[in-house]
Amino acid sequence: QVQLVESGGGLVQPGGSLRLSCAASGFTLAYYYIGWYRQAPGKEREGVSCISSSGGSTYYADSVKGRFTISRDNAKNTVYLQMNSLKPEDTAVYYCARHLNGCRKDPRYDYWGQGTQVTVSS
Repeated sequence: QVQLVESGGGLVQPGGSLRLSCAASGFTLAYYYIGWYRQAPGKEREGVSCISSSGGSTYYADSVKGRFTISRDNAKNTVYLQMNSLKPEDTAVYYCARHLNGCRKDPRYDYWGQGTQVTVSS
């Protein structure tokens, strides 16, 4: 079955780092653009980052640019989100999604992972 599974979340101090993974199964990840999203309580879902199928093009929200890095290893069917210099406002549940229309302002997607909690607090 088609599945995306996020992992790597946890509790970190401000300024710390986490590396999230989005592992795909049931399909060939290399055929798809993948996006990372996050949602905090009381807030709208935010697009965080997106990566092209080859990994040659990346997108970052202004709020994370310079701190987060998206990458992929298609041989491992996995997309990563390296998060550095974490801030309390980065606290959210992080999700990955399989995109159908590239990295756009109006993304279309068909599968999501279950999410992984990231908490930034001292």
